Amino acid sequence: MRLNRFLASAGLGSRRGVEEIIQSGQVRINGRVVTDLATQVEPADAVKVGSRLIRSERLIHAILHKPKGFLCTADDERKRRTIFDLLPSNWPRVFHVGRLDKESEGLLIVTNDGDLSLHLTHPRFKMEKEYEVGLDRPFDPIHRDKLLRGMHIQGGWAKAEHVSQLGSKALRVVLRQGIKRQIRLMFKDLDYEVTHLRRLRIGPIALGTLPPGEWRLLSAREVALLKKDPAPPPPKKESAPK
Repeated sequence: MRLNRFLASAGLGSRRGVEEIIQSGQVRINGRVVTDLATQVEPADAVKVGSRLIRSERLIHAILHKPKGFLCTADDERKRRTIFDLLPSNWPRVFHVGRLDKESEGLLIVTNDGDLSLHLTHPRFKMEKEYEVGLDRPFDPIHRDKLLRGMHIQGGWAKAEHVSQLGSKALRVVLRQGIKRQIRLMFKDLDYEVTHLRRLRIGPIALGTLPPGEWRLLSAREVALLKKDPAPPPPKKESAPK
């Protein structure tokens, strides 16, 4: 296994992040400083970052149906329930990619794969996230254009990619951003209160029929789809000379 992949699989960060660690001279294999990213790590090798002995961990790629009332945090000083209470205790350390606030529910991806985390969070990959949104009063269709054009909220410029109406007080909203509490703040700007928020999909992975509080491992094909680079935009047509 290549050194950068080995360190990423041990939970030291994305493959790009661990490359900086390697090139800075912090990594030793069998006592020798190694800065070559293509160095192969054999099973019997002793790999250290500083004084820490590194062991490769089993990669975990899973989805979880987060119920309402659970926090997206590894530890809570008030001892409230967290999503990690729902995951197997014998897993290596994993982290959630993105978050849902305490009162929201739906699809979360949990992993210790830094490469996957990068693909899901880096703006250049423009990963879609689809939500079911319930409101406190009937939605006025005139506000759809405002959601699609965008608005300033706490955290920056926010816009929706798609908005479709499911009922008088229910919508389906697709985002490509990850601003904290984005949907709740966008609708608050339009004088609505979000009463129900459930994430249905991240990129090609849908929540489906997975019950609240349950998890499942992703298949190799699903992981490959999540890591697939987005298709480049079509070239702009040049206007004919006048």
